[in-house]
Amino acid sequence: MNYLQDYRKKELILAVSQELKAISKKNITLMEVCGGHTAAIHRFGLPSLLPPNIRLLSGPGCPVCVSSQHFLDTAIAYSKLPDVIIATYGDLIRVPGSVSSLDKEKANGHDIRIIYSVLEALELARKNPGKKVVFLGIGFETTAPATAAAIVEAQKEKLTNFFVLSAHKVMPPVMKALVQEGVKIDGFIAPGHVSAITGTAIYNDLAIVYKLGIVVAGFEPADLMQAILMLVRQIESGSPKVEVQYRRVVREQGNKIAQSLLSKVFELKDDRWRGLDIIPGSGLKIRSGFSGFDAEKYFTVSIPEPSKPKGCICGLILRGLKTPNDCNLFARTCTPSDPVGACMISAEGTCATYYKYRS
Repeated sequence: MNYLQDYRKKELILAVSQELKAISKKNITLMEVCGGHTAAIHRFGLPSLLPPNIRLLSGPGCPVCVSSQHFLDTAIAYSKLPDVIIATYGDLIRVPGSVSSLDKEKANGHDIRIIYSVLEALELARKNPGKKVVFLGIGFETTAPATAAAIVEAQKEKLTNFFVLSAHKVMPPVMKALVQEGVKIDGFIAPGHVSAITGTAIYNDLAIVYKLGIVVAGFEPADLMQAILMLVRQIESGSPKVEVQYRRVVREQGNKIAQSLLSKVFELKDDRWRGLDIIPGSGLKIRSGFSGFDAEKYFTVSIPEPSKPKGCICGLILRGLKTPNDCNLFARTCTPSDPVGACMISAEGTCATYYKYRS
């Protein structure tokens, strides 16, 4: 198949839709935990192709959205320190902290640079030996290996002015936390790019212990419709398991090189998630052998008691308990050009996606 056109063929997608309507009898709730999946589902109008008994929920799949207020407040505090350069991805810069944001601090004259790769942060450290460069590391198992590689390279080059503030997270603990909290979920559309790194074994306990269907999906409409069909077949037959729809990218064993880098540089920690508080073993902290690059060990700052924007229900949306349409601020006082909460900022945020495709 062609990797684009053939996965968007109307006839193929409608055929899967018809099969779903023919075999689906139970009320089924499926959750995607990938911001890319959320965007694709609504971009291609997939909910309109499903029978009314199948419900799709958007979960905590947007790296910017799940990054905690504490993390943002810490980054903002670092930006005010002398001789510090903050290196950050662009969508993080507008997320409100408790009393400020990175873009406001940039407007106030603090040195905050938008980058597209952690390699750019390394280059900033090389070119500015008199400055301390702090890279804001966000994202799941997909982006964390690149941060790990940068830390290894910084150690090799003996850079003493490169630091990482890690908000990197891992996916299975938050999926487990949602189920334990009692969120009604019959199956997960599992993230394709995360799974390309980790492999599929990370989901086995969820399928076995909680009897949940889990299908790793690609990002085209045919991918997602087929993944939903695979999940419905599992649930209708009472045989939940882990399956891979995205076989052109994901292998059972994952990417061993990336996994090795992750385990070399990072170890698990209990971490804060927006709307979910602290989830055990869900974050990645820098190991002691690389502690010279750990911003939290180098800098000492005092930050305010974290507070969320008034009226924002981003945390409830990330947990699948509400949708953007349930928020009184959505598309009124909270828009992509003037966002109140994190879920309206990133292109992978649920609110931003609902806003973009709301018609």
